[in-house]
Amino acid sequence: MKFKSVFDIIGPVMIGPSSSHTAGAARIGRVARDVFGREPKWARIHLYGSFAKTYKGHGTDRALVGGLLGFDTDSAAIVDSLHIAVEQGFAVEFIVEHEDSDHPNTARIVIGDETSQVEVVGVSIGGGKAEITEINGFKLKISGEHTVLLVLHYDRFGVIAGVAHLLAKSSINIANMDVSRKEKGKESLMTIEVDQSVPEAIVEQLLMITHVIQVTRIL
Repeated sequence: MKFKSVFDIIGPVMIGPSSSHTAGAARIGRVARDVFGREPKWARIHLYGSFAKTYKGHGTDRALVGGLLGFDTDSAAIVDSLHIAVEQGFAVEFIVEHEDSDHPNTARIVIGDETSQVEVVGVSIGGGKAEITEINGFKLKISGEHTVLLVLHYDRFGVIAGVAHLLAKSSINIANMDVSRKEKGKESLMTIEVDQSVPEAIVEQLLMITHVIQVTRIL
C-alpha cells in the first residue's frame, strides 16, 4: 500500500487503540449503514482472521457497531457503542469465523430491518483506512477517499453511457468506475467514485434512467 501523506501514515483522528482494528473497522460499519440507507434494526457481524482473534481487546466490536450507529472515527461515543445499541434496541450478533479470508482484517456485515437486508464485506488495510470488497455478492473496491455512487441496474445496452453522460453534464468528474455483474442480462452494479459531492437532485435524475433500479450515495 502506498501512503500519500504523513497523515496517511499516522492515521485519521480517531478513538483508539488501533488504527486498523478500530478506525478502519468503524469506517466499514459506517459504509454498511450508508449502503443500507436508513436506521438498521439488527446486525450479524462475521469476523475473520485477526479481527476474529482480537476483536474484544482491540475494540473492533465497539468500532464496527459505532460505525453502524453512524458514529465517525473520532467520536467518543464509539467507546460506549455496545451499550448505546442495546438502549436503542439495535440487536447485534458477533460470529467468529475460523476459515481463511483474503485479508486478515475482514468483516462481513449483514444488517437489516423488518423489510430488507444488505450484506457488506470490508477489510481494514491499515492507517485507519478501509476498503469495501463486496456488496450483496457483487465484487467491488471502495477506498473511502471519494464520494461513491452505487448504481444497481439491469445489464442493458446504454445504461452505463447514460449514467456517465448525466454526471458529465452535471460537471461531476469520475475518478474511478467499475461495473460488476453476476450474469449476463441480469442485475449489475456500477461503482462510481467521483471528485465532487453529488446533490440529491442528481441522484433522483439517475433513478429516472431506464433500467436503473437503485442509486445509493456514500459520502
